[in-house]
Amino acid sequence: MEFPFDPQELFVFALIGAFCGLGGAFYVWVHRQYVIFMRNSKTLNNFLQKNRFLYPGIVSLWVSSLSFPLGLGQFVAGDLDTHGQVASLFSNFTWTNANLTVDEYMVLTHWTTPWTGPLVNLLCHIVFNFCTSIVCSTVPVPSGIFIPVFKIGASFGRIVGECMHLWFPYGMRYGGNIAKIIPGGYATVGAAAFSGAVTHTISVSVIVFEMTGQITHIIPIMIAVLLSNAIASLLAPSIYDSIILIKKLPYLPDLLPSSSAMYNIYVEDFMVRDVKYIFHGMTYEQLKSLLKENRPLQSFPLVDNPDSMVLLGSIQRIHLIQLIERQIGRDRRLQVVMDRQRQARERARQEALKKVTEERKRRPSRFQVVPADDLYQRQLSENEIHQQTCHNPVFGCQPKKSILKKTNSFTMKGISPFISPNATPYSTVTGAESRIKIAFDAIFRKSSQLQDVNCDSQTMIRTGSLDKPQIIPMSPTSSKKVTLPKERICDMSPEDQRRWEEEQMQMAVDFSSHCHIDPAPFQLVERTSLLKVHSLFSMVGVNHAYVTAIGKLVGVVGLKELRKAIEEANSGNLLPRPVGCYQQGHTYYGNSVNNDDGTDKEPDVSTALMSNSTEV
Repeated sequence: MEFPFDPQELFVFALIGAFCGLGGAFYVWVHRQYVIFMRNSKTLNNFLQKNRFLYPGIVSLWVSSLSFPLGLGQFVAGDLDTHGQVASLFSNFTWTNANLTVDEYMVLTHWTTPWTGPLVNLLCHIVFNFCTSIVCSTVPVPSGIFIPVFKIGASFGRIVGECMHLWFPYGMRYGGNIAKIIPGGYATVGAAAFSGAVTHTISVSVIVFEMTGQITHIIPIMIAVLLSNAIASLLAPSIYDSIILIKKLPYLPDLLPSSSAMYNIYVEDFMVRDVKYIFHGMTYEQLKSLLKENRPLQSFPLVDNPDSMVLLGSIQRIHLIQLIERQIGRDRRLQVVMDRQRQARERARQEALKKVTEERKRRPSRFQVVPADDLYQRQLSENEIHQQTCHNPVFGCQPKKSILKKTNSFTMKGISPFISPNATPYSTVTGAESRIKIAFDAIFRKSSQLQDVNCDSQTMIRTGSLDKPQIIPMSPTSSKKVTLPKERICDMSPEDQRRWEEEQMQMAVDFSSHCHIDPAPFQLVERTSLLKVHSLFSMVGVNHAYVTAIGKLVGVVGLKELRKAIEEANSGNLLPRPVGCYQQGHTYYGNSVNNDDGTDKEPDVSTALMSNSTEV
């Protein structure tokens, strides 16, 4: 026999595909509901945020406890790994047969218990993998869904194959030939059909061929996979599309080949005409309001002016924020304060210079007192030299002591006979006192500063007898730490800062300086078909495109609008716009607008700002 199955079994294989399609859609729906439940539960979200690594441990402990071979794991073949489970499910013999070999019996022992048979264990295996795979997919650890759903389909196909063998123990007769029932073939068909229904792929059949190493069941597998894909596609998205929808990631659905509307639907039918834009001549205050009202937008189109709306390029949001920061930021404010202080000092210097110049022009008075700066400075210099000489005596300059009797020699420190304590910078030359009188006055007034020459920098303290005085040096004074003042930063007062910022925000923005402008953003024309837009977005990978008409910005298309248009075109809800359409009391006919009063007027394209929904 060329094929190991009977043609009558194709109907059973088709039923397997139909049930797998329903089961795959139900699996995706349960997964979606569980993830949404976790996201909406505030208690669970708080627990996961505070214990990010505890949740994977709890799930791992739960799965390990259920699959423990000496416990509940004996009902789900817990003593086998994934490879062993798939190999045993694809085994080419009947588990319900009474006459088994030793090897076949060893395989069957993993799927039977003293209390249950293979069919009950297969059903438990389906329920176990169905629940645990959904829960484990929410763990923040890289994991897969394909192998669990593959085992679910294999278990379901094995149950159908074992039931077929019980119903037809001698096989199915067709045209005088008897074809025995092979449950392993049903397991391969079920695995391919269920995994294809969950993932919405047909290439899973090729995976089954590579795993089994034969293509004898190519017809049953293809029938079941195609039928399961068709049913699952009508009921629910694939598991990957469902995850994308849950996480709100950007994606584009595929266009149905049978949909002819994709060739007759153009960009102007679904583009957003309410475009957010920036233009030359706008103030910083307008730019700030634009950025604040449209936080999700990451780029803005640049036009020459709101009247002509000629597209010049696009600017990223971060560059616009940097422009505002450079205009009213802290560095700019401190620079303005420094400039103002420098200008104030310059004005003060000029005023002082002008005042001195005016005073010089006036006639000097004969009774004006002129300070004797030179004489006073010379006397101070001589006094300092004399003090240094007294404090630092040179060896051999001091008078020697006599060996016959005790004599005390004294020296004066800090006394200059050339300067009077009453001398002032305003002393005149004619009123100077004699040097002798100055010297005697200084001696009598500064007598407390006389020190013993022999003591030098030490202080004599008499202890004990008078004959043996002891000299105890004074401890040096502790030096004090000198803290330098911090750099003083001059800034504006809050009121001045507010007034200065208001003045700066009313200035026009210069986009050509310190700002990167994209001179060629991605653009489309109004008559670009939906099919071409889908191809361009898929190949180029852009998330939005500007729609222009002869260089004039008329709209924008984002991933959200394109995805919605494709879904509506596939379902037949989006139809090509007729020549005349009504919008807010106006009728569009070609390039003119017919108002309610019957007058013709050129269409005024809205120059507002792009809605938040255009950015994904």
